[in-house]
Amino acid sequence: MTPADPTRPHPADQTGTESHPTAPNAPAGPDAPTSTEPPVPPSLPQPQTRQVGYAVLGLGELTLDELLPAYATAGRSRLAAVVSDDRDKAVQSALAYGLSEADAYSYDTFEDLAGRDDVQAVYIVLPNALHREYAERAARIGKHVLCEKPLAGNVEDAEAIVRACRDAGVRLMTAYRCQYTPLHWRARDLAQGGALGTVKLIHSVNVQVEPDEGQWRLRRDLAGGGSLLDVGLYCINTVRFLLGTEPLEVTARTHSTPGDPRFTEVEESVSFQLEFPGGVLVSCSCSYGASHARTLDVYGAQGRLSLDPAFDYTSLRLRVHTPDTVTEHRLRETDQFTLEIDHFSACIQAGRDPFTPGEEGLQDERIMAAIYRSARERQPVRLDEHPGRDVFRGEPPERPRMERA
Repeated sequence: MTPADPTRPHPADQTGTESHPTAPNAPAGPDAPTSTEPPVPPSLPQPQTRQVGYAVLGLGELTLDELLPAYATAGRSRLAAVVSDDRDKAVQSALAYGLSEADAYSYDTFEDLAGRDDVQAVYIVLPNALHREYAERAARIGKHVLCEKPLAGNVEDAEAIVRACRDAGVRLMTAYRCQYTPLHWRARDLAQGGALGTVKLIHSVNVQVEPDEGQWRLRRDLAGGGSLLDVGLYCINTVRFLLGTEPLEVTARTHSTPGDPRFTEVEESVSFQLEFPGGVLVSCSCSYGASHARTLDVYGAQGRLSLDPAFDYTSLRLRVHTPDTVTEHRLRETDQFTLEIDHFSACIQAGRDPFTPGEEGLQDERIMAAIYRSARERQPVRLDEHPGRDVFRGEPPERPRMERA
C-alpha cells in the first residue's frame, strides 16, 4: 500500500438502521436492511507526552492525503518527524502539522533520529525495493518499524527485514489496514462463526488501470513485480485473514498485453487459485489494465457474504445473502490508518507483538513467489503447511473500539 494505491475514497454512509428481512432478490442498495450494534464510547486519547512518536519516511500521495491526517485523529500516536529527499516538501509538511523545520529530515540525515528519544517508531512509505534498506537502518538505530505493504519486493528482502528487527529487539508490523477495519472484522466473524454455514468458495477481484508508463510501480527494480504485489496482495491477505488458515497449494497464470509499453518489465494481470484446508477453494484476479473493481465474495453452504467495495479506504459495504434475507451490515467508519497506527503504538507500549507482524507480511511474500512460479512453470505449486489458526499473527486489536457502531 504504497502511495496512490486504492483510488480516492467516495463519500461514506456512516450509519445504518435496524435490520429487517427482505425477499432474496431485493436490491442491496441504500435502502437494503442493515445490521448495526449499539454504540461503544471511543477510547480517550492519551496525553501527548505518553503517545508514541513516529517519523514518516516518504511524502508521496498516500502519506500526504491519508497518513499525516491520520495522526491528527490518533489517540496513542503522534507525528514527530518527516523524512524526504525533497527538502521544501519536508519542511512544508512538518510545519503544516505543528512540527518545526528541525523535524524535517533527509534520507542522508535519517540516522540523526537515533538521538531523538521522542521518536520511538518509523513508518516506511517508500517504493517496495527500498523497504529493506530503511527497515534495517531503522532497526540499527533502535526504532520500531511500521512498514507499508508489501513488506518487500521479494522473499529474500522480507526475510532480511524480519531478521534485522528481531536481532535489534525492535517491533515490526506490516501495514495491513484491512485487518483493522470494523467491517472486515465483522466479515471475519461471520465467515468463521457459522453464519454462512461451511465455507466452500471465495472469489476476489482487485483491478485498476495504471495509465502512466513512467510510474515506479511499473519498474521491476523498484516494485519487484506488477499488479500481484500491489493490488493482488489484498485478495491474498484478506482471504487469509477471513479464514484464519493458510493455503496449501496455488495455481496461477499471468498475462501482459503485447506491445503495451506499461508492461515491459512487470505483469499486467494475474489469475490465481488457492486451496485452503477443509477444501475451501479460492479464486482471485488482479490487474493494472482493467477498470476499477474491488470485490470479495464468500460462499457458504447456507449463505453468501459480499464486500463491495472490499479494499477502499472508506465506503466499504458488507452484505449477507441467505435464502430468505439480504442484510447489509453497517458500522460507523473510523479512519483505517488511525486504527492500524494506534494498534502498533499500543503494542509498543505494552511490549507485545502486533496483529500483523513482519511474519505476516513474509508469509504473503512466499505465497506470491509461489504464484509467480506456478505461472512460469504452468503447473500447481505446493506450499509449506502451517496447521492452526492465525499462525503468523500476534495480539488481536482492541475490539471495543473496532466495533463501535
